[in-house]
Amino acid sequence: MLRFKILASAVPVLIIAAFAHHGWAPVQQPCILVGDASVQIAAMPWQAELEVGFTDDPATASVRVQLTDNAASADFAVVDDGENSATSACAANPATRLVAISAVAPGDAPLIYLSADGPADFRIFVRSNSFTAREAAALIVGASRGERRLHAASL
Repeated sequence: MLRFKILASAVPVLIIAAFAHHGWAPVQQPCILVGDASVQIAAMPWQAELEVGFTDDPATASVRVQLTDNAASADFAVVDDGENSATSACAANPATRLVAISAVAPGDAPLIYLSADGPADFRIFVRSNSFTAREAAALIVGASRGERRLHAASL
């Protein structure tokens, strides 16, 4: 009986510890605005409309994304060094397109080669506390919908 009481009192503590570790509020996923729509990294892979994968082999890539050291030469730049950088300008709406980064992307999914060297379909500049270069590359490829260049994107 004593074991049951100890177990019963430990369960709420474990639940509280899990919420304290993961937080009470949902985590805002990286997101960009493209015109009137937004493109966001999916919180759960099954929610995504598009899966993208990454490769280290440029010969197998369907999209090449170059990391640049100069924001002026980039097609897409992410810079957010402020303390409020975790808050996104994107609001979820019916036009939000969700993109998932998959370890093993389906055969028809875009396969991204991310490198500091050219040539590239897209050039990105990333200096961010909330975006990784892989997330920025996935968002720009997800926003392009197969087009080679993206005309207007912003945070």
